[in-house]
Amino acid sequence: MAGVKAEKEHKAALAELGCMVCRRLFPYLAPGPVELHHLRTGGWGKGPYTTLIPLCYEHHRGATGVHELGTKGFPKRYGFDQADLLMDALSLLRSSK
Repeated sequence: MAGVKAEKEHKAALAELGCMVCRRLFPYLAPGPVELHHLRTGGWGKGPYTTLIPLCYEHHRGATGVHELGTKGFPKRYGFDQADLLMDALSLLRSSK
């Protein structure tokens, strides 16, 4: 049961961070609602909950999001990739403890 509790706590903490793309592009905005995205590096399938990245709808599934642009188009558009966003999120979680 400890694993389920840890996963729920991790997901809740991520949701409070707001969208990792918006934080980079618009750091002056307050965090809004997010969807938790599984880090993808070109393959299919979902990784562990520790690789979740909080993204707003637009940056997750919208026209300028990772699912629309793909793992190659996303970093071309923004200059950073999903791994960078995961590191941002994990760093913020560590600093909040």
